[in-house]
Amino acid sequence: MKQYDEFYMKLALEEAAKAEAENEVPIGAVIVHEDQVIARAYNRREQEQHIFTHAECIAMRAASEAIGSWRLEECTLYVTLEPCPMCAGAALQARLPRVVFGAADPKAGCAGTLMNLLDDARFNHVSEVVGGVLEEECSERLSAFFRTLRKKKQRDS
Repeated sequence: MKQYDEFYMKLALEEAAKAEAENEVPIGAVIVHEDQVIARAYNRREQEQHIFTHAECIAMRAASEAIGSWRLEECTLYVTLEPCPMCAGAALQARLPRVVFGAADPKAGCAGTLMNLLDDARFNHVSEVVGGVLEEECSERLSAFFRTLRKKKQRDS
């Protein structure tokens, strides 16, 4: 499973690069169904000025359209950063059985860092969570983006 997880996480990193090219926080996501990528997305929150345009939410919407159902019961979500509470909740609502992420999010991670919404038996659905897949690459992309952003802000002030 590890080699598949790394393969699909590399695709999510490609999506993150698209976000970065558009001055968005570089987070990418892909959703896989029966060994096929059915959705790809990246953060568009700044461009869309809408809270629901996190990479995961965009990908879940596209995946639902691709399979004709809101239930993503046979899919896996790959995302470069640990899902926030909103995205973890959406993954639960979509019945995603498996969520794989790259870098942990110490500020908003709800797939194991701050809490694990995805593996709480009090909900009517739980998801397997696999974290740390290509963690270094995912983390470095985010760190480099924010370093550059801070330098730009210092120059501009």
